Amino acid sequence: MAELKKKLTYEECRLKRIEENKKRWQELKLTMLAEDVHNATSPKPSPMKKVKPTVRQEVDRSAVRRSNRVADKPPPNYKEVLIEPLGRPRSYKRKDLLNRVYAADEDRQYAIGRAEQLQSEFDADFPSFVKPMLQSHVTGGFWLGLPVHFCKTHLPKHDEYVTLVDENGDEFQTKYLALKTGLSGGWRGFALDHELVDGDALVFQLVAPTRFKVYIIRVNQAED
Repeated sequence: MAELKKKLTYEECRLKRIEENKKRWQELKLTMLAEDVHNATSPKPSPMKKVKPTVRQEVDRSAVRRSNRVADKPPPNYKEVLIEPLGRPRSYKRKDLLNRVYAADEDRQYAIGRAEQLQSEFDADFPSFVKPMLQSHVTGGFWLGLPVHFCKTHLPKHDEYVTLVDENGDEFQTKYLALKTGLSGGWRGFALDHELVDGDALVFQLVAPTRFKVYIIRVNQAED
């Protein structure tokens, strides 16, 4: 009886394993079938098309016209055109920087004293200042720095054209740079036209918001 019971137990275990394997096999087949159906119904990506590179043809721009009115005219020239500097067009010879002549200290102070004396006679309603000339003002760089306090008080807060009027009434247009408080373009023409040298003293009288009357005291000129 014991041996028969052992055989039945073994046979039951074997049959049970067979049933389990069948179930696993059926589940595996269902899974594979579901994947096949999913792949069959999913849209396939289309292959990428090769795009041919576009070759641009050179166009004769001189032949293109927006209107028939200019069709018979020659093609325009777009080359850069140099702009004339501020002031009147004049031809100047550059001074030899190696032959600079420096004013003596006593002559320089004498010209400044005469300029201050002239300034004291001006109407107080028109602000003014005295500016002694240095080599950097009249040769080489030709940059004229103005008194900072005067610029902040009386001149525009932005870059502007400023007109200088000499004692003969001739006008010279210069470019005033507010940030640097000085005269740049156009000052060179004024300095060379009036043959300013180191030691000269100039009196600037503001007669309008952007207009100066300029008086020149020569360093080696006898007092009038």
